[in-house]
Amino acid sequence: MKSSLTASSALILIVIAQFLGTSLWFAGNAVAPEISLLLNSPGILAAITTSVQLGFILGTLVFAFFSIPDRFSPSDVFFFSSVLAALFNLLIVILPIHLGVVLVCRFMVGFFLAGIYPVGMKIAADYFQKGLGAALGFLVGALVLGTAFPHLLKGLDLNFSWKIVLWCTSGLAILGGALVGFFVPDGPFHKINSKFDLSLLPKLSKIRALKSAASGYFGHMWELYTFWAFAPVLIVFLRGNEAMQSSDSLLSFFVIAIGGISCAIGGVFAERWGSKTVAQFALLGSGICCLMVLLVAGSPDWIWIGLLLIWGVLITADSPQFSALVAQSVPAEYRGTALTLVNSMGFAISIISIQVAQFLLKWLQIDQVLGLLFVGPLLGILFFRFYGSSLALKS
Repeated sequence: MKSSLTASSALILIVIAQFLGTSLWFAGNAVAPEISLLLNSPGILAAITTSVQLGFILGTLVFAFFSIPDRFSPSDVFFFSSVLAALFNLLIVILPIHLGVVLVCRFMVGFFLAGIYPVGMKIAADYFQKGLGAALGFLVGALVLGTAFPHLLKGLDLNFSWKIVLWCTSGLAILGGALVGFFVPDGPFHKINSKFDLSLLPKLSKIRALKSAASGYFGHMWELYTFWAFAPVLIVFLRGNEAMQSSDSLLSFFVIAIGGISCAIGGVFAERWGSKTVAQFALLGSGICCLMVLLVAGSPDWIWIGLLLIWGVLITADSPQFSALVAQSVPAEYRGTALTLVNSMGFAISIISIQVAQFLLKWLQIDQVLGLLFVGPLLGILFFRFYGSSLALKS
């Protein structure tokens, strides 16, 4: 039975649960090479990634439209979403292997991840009125580590069956759901919005502070998941290999996972300089890394590996700060809906970016394709500042 917790204790449990639950996110990517061989279907990485993203978009739209995180206990939503996402992840192992089954199951994993990632942020926001940027820094850091975890399993070269990867990530997700569902009560600043309001989403769209934070987040999302999805491909290209090796998976893990550390450190910096400053700095820095990757092909390993690690640091540090700005821009009873809605739109943008990248690979090299991602950070900074300046002038 749930009992009262201090904010710091609740955050620790939410962070652990977020890591365990979001290990499902890229589990399909980690086993994509084996599934491709089994199905004799090369090049399914983009399809598997997109299926999860599409499911997440639909899930967040449904959760936002019905204001589920605000109308019901977010801890319960997190628990049931974790269990259902884990079960659909396991169905890939249980059911006869078929591309349609894989894509549908990954879609449903994405759908129920909508009740894990943004709802986890909502629970944290209900515990912290002050220091939300730092709290979300640790929380999103856990998401990043969870996303990278399947690459670690592959990179350790322990001769795991691809089925073991899916079993492990599903078990971890259920454990994470139980931690929140049974041990984390609703926070002291949780406010229930019990009624269903069809006019809520149009109302939120008129809040300029929300549009400012969302704009920066959208620029960030144009870059983030495309970089994560194609980081292994980029590493193979820069190494000059023809096929992916275990060392490439291990480096992919470090490139992604290092962003979890930067999220936490960025949250600490946000306490001193503010979420806005940290978010803008990281978004600008990751945009510069997009352009720098065009220059490192054929360079010594330490140069391009160093660049990818720096890129991994900067590309995630802005995410929790934009989310903190989103949460702070709306009344407490609408936080869950606002976070879920902005997540939904951001992930829709990420799908477009991934598909554009896959399309451009027909004509361009992977470093050139990822170099073009700088457009996202550039537009994100411009619109973030535009809406922020408009708000300042209005006030």
